[in-house]
Amino acid sequence: MNRLEIDKDRCKACRLCINTCNFHLLDLAEELNAKGYHPIAIRDQEKCTACALCAIVCPEAAIAVYKEIKQKAG
Repeated sequence: MNRLEIDKDRCKACRLCINTCNFHLLDLAEELNAKGYHPIAIRDQEKCTACALCAIVCPEAAIAVYKEIKQKAG
């Protein structure tokens, strides 16, 4: 399964990733991080395609994307 990890303490809530996600899976969390920002949270991990656009635009490098590699049978 594809996985998106957010380093909540690095996130400064700039919202660049929210605007970049084609599937509208990201939003601000309700809780605050150590810096006093509402960090990014993913709504539905299962729907993430691991395109990594969110990680590319993140100026704080707070997002890591892991894509499942499917092996061919045979």
